[in-house]
Amino acid sequence: MFMLRAEAEVRPTEDVEKVKRALLNIVEVKDIRHVRGADGYSFLICESKSITALFRLYELLRQQRILDTARKILLTQRQGNMINIKLHKQSAYAGHISFVTYDDESPLGPITVTIVSDKIDEIIDWLAPKTSRGKPLWEREVPRV
Repeated sequence: MFMLRAEAEVRPTEDVEKVKRALLNIVEVKDIRHVRGADGYSFLICESKSITALFRLYELLRQQRILDTARKILLTQRQGNMINIKLHKQSAYAGHISFVTYDDESPLGPITVTIVSDKIDEIIDWLAPKTSRGKPLWEREVPRV
């Protein structure tokens, strides 16, 4: 079992297409829903039941050489069979990963990514393996979830 959900708030001053681009720079999904709230704010929400949605995140973690940081955050944010991480929306728009601890660290609100799986340890080992001197100690195959 695998489920990914990514969502980002669209503030009234933001362009919906730019927020959509930020999401698509992080996760590979086909459909993004635009849900409007009564207060002028809205959300872009995407979901996937395929681990292929994480391929872009996998690539970015290696390109930016932040596997140690990513692993630490994934392990810290793990709660049972679920991981909930927050990413800086403006960095995501530029094609970069920047983890956010508190919502106000991303002035326009963070992108929240939730991963649920009964093989969450395998997903963590695949996304962000342990490293030595910056090099992964192993590279796992994509988990079969």
